[in-house]
Parts: sequence; C-alpha cells; structure tokens
Amino acid sequence: MALGFAVRTSSRENFIQALADSEGASAFAPEERAMLANILSLREVHVDDVMVPRADIDAVDIGISVGDLLVKFQESGHSRMPVFRGTLDDPAGLVHIKDLLAYITASGVAAPESGKKDEQPISAGIDFRKVTLTQNLAEAALVRNILFVPPSMPVTALLAAMQAAHTHMALVIDEYGGTDGVVSLEDVLEMVVGDIEDEFDDDAVAMIVPESEGKFLADARAALDDVAAALGADFFSGGKSDDIDTIGGLVYSLIGRIPVRGERIAIPGGIELEVVDADPRRIKRLRIYRRSSTSPESAPDASP
Repeated sequence: MALGFAVRTSSRENFIQALADSEGASAFAPEERAMLANILSLREVHVDDVMVPRADIDAVDIGISVGDLLVKFQESGHSRMPVFRGTLDDPAGLVHIKDLLAYITASGVAAPESGKKDEQPISAGIDFRKVTLTQNLAEAALVRNILFVPPSMPVTALLAAMQAAHTHMALVIDEYGGTDGVVSLEDVLEMVVGDIEDEFDDDAVAMIVPESEGKFLADARAALDDVAAALGADFFSGGKSDDIDTIGGLVYSLIGRIPVRGERIAIPGGIELEVVDADPRRIKRLRIYRRSSTSPESAPDASP
C-alpha cells in the first residue's frame, strides 16, 4: 500500500514538474499550462478562497414583493439570489429568475371564456393584468432550498455537494451559524479557466490606465496589441507565439508559473512589470514600467 501511494504521489509531482520544465511545457499552450496547473491546485483550495464575502452578497428578504423582485434582478444582473428573513443570518433559501418568469407566465396566460368550448382563447399571449405583483416570495412559492457549506470545505467536495443537491449556489455558514459568504458554481469554474464574463458584466472599465510618465496600470486580460499601443513600444521583438493574446498570458509563458504579488518581471522591449494583484490561480493586475524612464529597481530577467 505504501508503495502504491508513493507511485501516485510521484506521478503527480512528475506531472507538475513537467509543466514547470521548459521542455515538457512546450507541448502545451500557455493557456493549457495555466489551466492544468489550476486543476492540480484545486485540492488545496477551500470555499473561503473563492466565496463572495458577506458584505458583497446580493440577497432579498422573503417579504419582498414579486414586482420589487423583478427590479432587484434587473439591478443585480444575477439569475439567482439568496433569500433571508430579516437578516442574512436567518437564511430562507434562494430564488431563481426562471421560477419568477414561470410564475408570471402561469399567472398571466389567457384562458377561453366559459361556455364557449370550441372558441379559441382571445390571445395566446400573456395578460399582465392578471399577474399579482404584490404577492411576496412566500405567497408566490418562489423560494427554493439552498445548500449550506462551511468555509473550510475543499472546493472539490463543494462540487460534489452541488452535483448531489442539483444546485449552482451555496451559502457559506461560519462556526457560529452566521452567514459568512456565498459561493456559486461559476466561482469554482473561474478557479480553473479564469474570469468568466457574461452579457451583463460591465465591459466599459479601462483595461490600461496611465498613472504617470512611463507607468501604466493594466488588467492582466489586456490585449498585447492594446498594451503595445498604450506604451508606444514593441515588446514582441523577440517573437510572439500565436497562442499568447494578453499581457498576463505573456508573463505566464515567460516564467512558466503564476507570479506572486509584488514580484517584478522583465519582458522583451525594455519593459518591466510589477504584479499588483494576483492569487494562486491567476494574475489580476500589473503595473507596467518603461525601464528607460520612470521605473522601479531593476528586476531580474524572467526565467522559469
């Protein structure tokens, strides 16, 4: 048994080493390497690493009316929200926008007049005058059960619990029974593939912001062409792989790992990067310097 465990451990370590090794990693595109590394690190990640903290939770009271709930969904852009009684520490379940739309549809569907069996309904659409928007969630029976999980639960166990409960959302409960946060299936998937933006995410935020002469703050997802245009510098002189599209992807391809916060990395073209924000799964923000102008202390050349 001990030998079998050693073989499994060795295989895992060998695979991790192969991803970090420049020759072994050449078989994978930078995005594939990052995704595989994230998958391998999942067993070290817990719910409190990915959850939305209590202060940022969008939730509704069970006494909210159907009409006000429509407005709340429109404002939040979410498809499901936790439901509470009075405070977040007394959760009642969750509400899904599909159930809300089904309630409105069922309430407003027109029926044929009585006594006229052969006559078709006046309208096959929805008569919104029949929809009672003043009913609250409990009266409309729109509250579903929600999964409760501790912050220390590994995300691999969370995925299994979500699969068993047929739900995409869980409420994180602390040791005192209070609400600590909320976690969704999307939060876990982003651990592997990076940020997932949908049609309602705000795409107007600038990806590259000048801070001073020769210094810029950039989102790691900023396109390389946009970064080059903002800097007025070509840092592709050494050649750029067709698989690399973002400044974060370029950093990962150069050093073969996710850098730590505060780390400085030199890239081709006389450019130096400082990692402003990162977590164990991805780079988030970078500060970009031209070494020929305002720059921090010289950083060592990037190397795996």
